[in-house]
Amino acid sequence: MSSLSKLPIFFVCPPGLEDVLCVEARECGWSDANAVPGGVEIEGDWSDVWRANLNLRGATRVLVRIGSFMAFHPAQLDKRARKFPWGEFLRPDVPVRVNSVSKKSKIYHAGAAKQRIERAISEELGAPIAADAEVTVYVRIEDNRVTLSIDSSGETLHKRGHKSAVGKAPMRETLAALFLRSCGYDGTQPIYDPMCGSGTFVIEAAEMALGLQAGRARSFAFEKLATFDPQLFANETRDGSNAIDIMFHGSDRNAGAIESATANAERAGVGAVTAFHQAAVSDIQRPDGSPGLVIVNPPYGARIGDKKQLFGLYGAMGRRLKEEFRGWRVGIITSDSDLARATGLPGLENGPPIPHGGLKVRLFQAGPL
Repeated sequence: MSSLSKLPIFFVCPPGLEDVLCVEARECGWSDANAVPGGVEIEGDWSDVWRANLNLRGATRVLVRIGSFMAFHPAQLDKRARKFPWGEFLRPDVPVRVNSVSKKSKIYHAGAAKQRIERAISEELGAPIAADAEVTVYVRIEDNRVTLSIDSSGETLHKRGHKSAVGKAPMRETLAALFLRSCGYDGTQPIYDPMCGSGTFVIEAAEMALGLQAGRARSFAFEKLATFDPQLFANETRDGSNAIDIMFHGSDRNAGAIESATANAERAGVGAVTAFHQAAVSDIQRPDGSPGLVIVNPPYGARIGDKKQLFGLYGAMGRRLKEEFRGWRVGIITSDSDLARATGLPGLENGPPIPHGGLKVRLFQAGPL
């Protein structure tokens, strides 16, 4: 396939945040980006696939649709899968795994369909099939149409490659980036997280401000595909970062969390513009400089500890924010609107429910205080 051929490319994100990711995709140069349930669609070539994995902060993975055909019974699926030009996309020396789903189709057994696709790949291309393969082919059968996609990312894109230490109930980097954008964060304001844990919000905000590529420190599944060109890919990677004169702050009552956050920031290359210190939420102090955004992912009760105790915690945080952080905006992620209201922050507005760690959470925004 020519490198100029356009393919449908799908950026996956949590339901409820498609419009936020769509704005990011358009800012990255994909003017035709279109928000659809579960993510964002574009048309592009393989360099767009590489660039999306490297640069998009909100996408969980990047899927590439490589073809489709109709199949009404297993023998037809078998025949058409064997005729498919697997060698244009997959390498015979790289293991592959296959995931399949079937809806409203005569081929209703997804497991049997998976086996036929696996056999076509192994016998026609010669590629080994392995359950732990980095390269995944997705097979979706709906209304008797078989759609084939490749996951170009491999490990989910929240794994930036520089965080080794995480605390309880961590916020994924991709979700943190989308919540920051939802708060109107554009990289020009300071950030403060008073319950910073392993530092995800602070580090993500600093990387956004510095203009660092999200995937600069990791590898991707697309590097194992037949379509990969290392020299062209090198043109998509960049060294260096923007010069900024703002700081990004985090605090936590747990000394271990502060150690982890500091180490994670150093590994991410943002140690010079981040500062973490130990403090209870009732003792937090506004950093020097202009107002910015306080963003926090406090415990929800459904996950850590007893909910009754949390009303006091949220109340203490709200009082301290109103006393200390005049002019700052606030974003609170929680699964419980009663807890959000317990902060007493004025004019709280809540966003759509977002799946996170088996719960539905919302972003509550207030301010400027």
